[in-house]
Formats: sequence, C-alpha cells, structure tokens
Amino acid sequence: MEIMHFIISGRVQGVGYRVFIQHTAQQLGLTGWVRNLPTGQVEILAEGDKTQLDKLLACAWRGPQFAEVTDIHAEQRNACGEFSQFDIR
Repeated sequence: MEIMHFIISGRVQGVGYRVFIQHTAQQLGLTGWVRNLPTGQVEILAEGDKTQLDKLLACAWRGPQFAEVTDIHAEQRNACGEFSQFDIR
C-alpha cells in the first residue's frame, strides 16, 4: 500500500474533474479524497496498490472531456490506512 499526493494544474475546475477522479479511484479500488484548491488547481490524496495509483495518474492526465491538464506534481508518501472510501471534499 502506498499514498500518492497529486496537484493537478490546468483547466480542472468547473469541468467535472473531481467527480471524474472520484469515479475512477472507486473503480480502481483506491481510497482517499479529491478537492479544489483556491489556486484553481485540484489536489488528490489516494491510497492503494502502486499499480492502481499509476493507473489513476494516467487517468488524471486525461481527465474528463472538457478538462485540460497542463501539469501534475506527484509525491509518494507512506501509507497510513486512514481512509475507508474515496471522497470529494
């Protein structure tokens, strides 16, 4: 188990990006959360298997139809097992 922290930049607010990430994370069996930041970015904290986290990262680059991702900063953290589901904050 690992935790990945992502900061997503680009046109990612107001385009259904958080719902897209939540749905994708749930399909992948990941737990954690996604939220909008005041900077216009989206923050994701996802916990699970490394393979599934890599898949989430690939999907995060694509995003929903009207999103335009320009950059993703990803950082690995130690897993803590504190999440039971994947939420939108």
